Amino acid sequence: MDQERPPLRETYEALLHNSSLGESKEENLFMAEECDLPLIDLSQLSVEREKCINQIAQAAREWGFFQVVNHGVSQEVLDILKDEQMKLFHLPFQKKIEDNFLNLPANSYRWGNSKATSLRQVPWSEALHLSLAGISRMDESKSSTLRSAIEAFVTVAGSLAQSLAEILSQFLGIKSTYFKENCPPNSSYLRLNRYPPCPFPSEAFGLMPHTDTSFLTILYQDQVGGLQLMKDGKWFRVKPNPQALVINVGDLFQVERFSVAYFYCPSNDAVIQSCCCTKKLPAVYKQFSFREYQQQVRKDVEATGDKVGLSRFLL
Repeated sequence: MDQERPPLRETYEALLHNSSLGESKEENLFMAEECDLPLIDLSQLSVEREKCINQIAQAAREWGFFQVVNHGVSQEVLDILKDEQMKLFHLPFQKKIEDNFLNLPANSYRWGNSKATSLRQVPWSEALHLSLAGISRMDESKSSTLRSAIEAFVTVAGSLAQSLAEILSQFLGIKSTYFKENCPPNSSYLRLNRYPPCPFPSEAFGLMPHTDTSFLTILYQDQVGGLQLMKDGKWFRVKPNPQALVINVGDLFQVERFSVAYFYCPSNDAVIQSCCCTKKLPAVYKQFSFREYQQQVRKDVEATGDKVGLSRFLL
C-alpha cells in the first residue's frame, strides 16, 4: 500500500471475500452511458434574464442537475485549490489521522465507513469535510495556501448558491428572502474528495449512491471524471467540463479522481416544509428542522450503514 492512501483493502478484506455485492449490484451503474448535462451560461442573466432563469428551472426539474459556466470562480482559484488538495491527500496517512491534523475539529478527515457490514456500504475514498465556520481554525503555518484557496472558492460559491436558490424559489412558491434569513455563510460545508485507485472497481463504490443533505451542492470534478447520476431509473456518467461547475439540487429542495463539493445548507434551526403548502395543495412532507433531518440521517447510517433521507419525513 502507498503510504499516503488509507488502508481500505486491508481494512475491508473480510467484507470483500464475504460480500454478495457482485450478485446484487445494479449492473447499469457500472455500464452507465456518458451524458452532457444541461449547460447554463450565467452571463446571460444580465442579457436575457428570463430565458436563462427558465433554462435553470427546466434543468432542475428534468434532471435535478445542471452545469454552469461564467459562474464567477476563476480558473486560477480552481487550479490552486486542486493542486493544494492533491498535496493534502498525498501526505502520509498516519499524519492525516493525527488528532491535531491542520488544527481541525475531530472527524474532519474521513475515510471508508467504520460501521460497514457489507462492501456495498464502503466508500472507496477519503475526504476532508469542513464546516465553513471551521475553516478559520486551520493552522496557517501548515496550510496557508490551501486555506486561502478554500476561502476564495467558498466566497464565490456561497454567493452563487444563494443566487441559484433564489431563482429556483420563484417556481416553488418559496419567499426569496428565506435563504438570506436561514442560510448564513457559516451553516454551509465544503468537502474535498479523493478517490484512490481501486483494485476491484466493479465491486465497490467511490461513494455509495445517495442524495445530498443540502438545498444545493456545487461540485467541481477533475477531468478524470467518475461522477454519475440517476435519471428516470437509469445511471449516466457526467462528462467532465473544465470550465463548468456542476449544480445538484439536494434533499431540501425536492433529491484517482478528485472533487470539491460546496454544500449550501440552512442553519440548524431553520424550518423546512413542503412547498406545496404555499400553493394550498396537500403537503407531501411533515415540517422539520434541519437539525432534526441531520439527526435522523445519522441514526439511519449508524443503524444500517445507509442514508434513508426524505422518506423518513413523509406524512
